[in-house]
Amino acid sequence: MATMLTPTLSLQLPSKYPSFSSSTPPLLLSNSPSRFICQAGQTGFFTKLGRLIKEKAKSDVDKLFSGFTKTRENLAVIDELLLYWNLSDTDRVLDELEEALLVSDFGPKITIKIVESLRDDIYAGKLKSGSEIKDALKKSVLDLLTSKGLKTELQLGFRKPAVIMIVGVNGGGKTTSLGKLSSRLKKEGAKILMAAGDTFRAAASDQLEIWAERTGCEIVVADKEKAKASSVLSQAVKRGKEEGFDIVLCDTSGRLHTNYSLMEELVSCKKVISKVVAGAPNEILLVLDGTTGLNMLPQAREFNEVVGVTGFILTKLDGSARGGCVVSVVDELDIPVKFVGVGEGVDDLQPFDAEAFVDAIFS
Repeated sequence: MATMLTPTLSLQLPSKYPSFSSSTPPLLLSNSPSRFICQAGQTGFFTKLGRLIKEKAKSDVDKLFSGFTKTRENLAVIDELLLYWNLSDTDRVLDELEEALLVSDFGPKITIKIVESLRDDIYAGKLKSGSEIKDALKKSVLDLLTSKGLKTELQLGFRKPAVIMIVGVNGGGKTTSLGKLSSRLKKEGAKILMAAGDTFRAAASDQLEIWAERTGCEIVVADKEKAKASSVLSQAVKRGKEEGFDIVLCDTSGRLHTNYSLMEELVSCKKVISKVVAGAPNEILLVLDGTTGLNMLPQAREFNEVVGVTGFILTKLDGSARGGCVVSVVDELDIPVKFVGVGEGVDDLQPFDAEAFVDAIFS
């Protein structure tokens, strides 16, 4: 059910009230027409939600595997190179391995790092067969994804509602990713409210309303044309707070990372959300089109500098042979990939699992 924006009573706590913590008892606020309960100790719900999503990801490895078919085919030449490997062919084999990694968009920096590490270990006598080289290659990629201890699970804090902002350029798959994410979260028991904050694109609200109907989620939309995105998001988060929603998913307008004024609008959206729920948004997820490969890096840097990106959603990887960009974006920016899009289906937005990813591209 879509909700039009109407004036609502904004509930502000006087400064004498203590901040909420695990030791603070639940506080019932009843001095507004629609009451809401801000319960303490809600960490358990979000922790359980994160665990369920992670477990589901491990059970869906087949989707991840099929989603990276084109990248895996690109890298299949590595198996051929290593099948009859011998020490005298090391330089030639490593040169061709380097080319395969570059073609798959691992990037020059990472590729050279991996290949030179393999070369050193081979000539030091640590790697003595093709299978050992393959295992060392996989371990190198896995280490690049995991060594910095980045959290790939959603970090939703301890207070409801948790707020997730979805940002990105036009055409990257923002609204679709939000819809798929809402479906996954709803299936795990979360009460979801969508906010149609893409007020520039005429069809964006209609598209999100279709997703709301499809997933059985509530939605807040603008009540007039050219409404400010910050106003829509503020009203949505207020409703989420008052009506006991677990998570508010906020769509935003697509924008070029080079457009300063539009990028600044994201800052305004972030500020109004934090005024309603302290510490929100809990996650700012940047949607990146996987078919652009390493070209996504400038976008990611700029969005991160402006709004502080907490995680990436990489889309359209099933249609790309450039899956190495997953490793590049993590290594370059120290920001985790949280979800990957590996198909058109509603369940094809997969929580990112580094080990499953490495197995999928180097099977």
